[in-house]
Amino acid sequence: MKVTYIHHSCFLAETESCYYLFDYFKGKLPELNPQKPILVLASHKHADHFHPSVFSLLKDMGMEQIHAVLSRDISGRTVPRDIPLLSVSSRRTYSLPQGQTLSTFLSTDKGVAFLIRDKEECFYHAGDLNDWVWEEESDSYNRQMTGSYRKEIDTLAQDLDGTKLTAAFVVLDPRQENDYARGMLYFLKKISCDRIYPMHYWEQPEIITRFLTEYPQYQNRILLTEPTDAK
Repeated sequence: MKVTYIHHSCFLAETESCYYLFDYFKGKLPELNPQKPILVLASHKHADHFHPSVFSLLKDMGMEQIHAVLSRDISGRTVPRDIPLLSVSSRRTYSLPQGQTLSTFLSTDKGVAFLIRDKEECFYHAGDLNDWVWEEESDSYNRQMTGSYRKEIDTLAQDLDGTKLTAAFVVLDPRQENDYARGMLYFLKKISCDRIYPMHYWEQPEIITRFLTEYPQYQNRILLTEPTDAK
């Protein structure tokens, strides 16, 4: 599987059967094979995860088979009528157009997280599913957040049942300050995957370098998505 980082939480994954474009709202896409199907997946309606301009962009690039897979909180009116739409809810399993399987998980913010099985490939995109602990929130709020997050990751682990992910796209958000690594660390503990792409870092890729400095045991599993000047 080939993976291209686009921007923020947006990645393009290419398998033998099709392209998968996750959480696009802006950024330059690479050259694509117009005959190859592309699935546009949006985990929720936040402006940093979805913009309907993605469909006109792909049409302008000549893509002939575009399919939309959108969290149910995104209006179907954002999708052109000639593009097939699958609206998805959390904790469900769906069949995708080329015979793949999609499982969804409940976000700790909005919408869903995605697990896709495409023949020998199996990969995960978190959307905004993360351990959103904040210093300004109450202890009870933060405990509930951590419990909710870990429940979903535990469910993901059970769903995988020992299967190793080909790739995973996981939140690493510097706005959480000293708690920035909580979600990533629990994911690394519970899920088997050697290609983990941090995302949602608000144009601060140095947070990845910080993580690898503080947790060097994970250097072989965490990938740098873009250059950083951090030492």
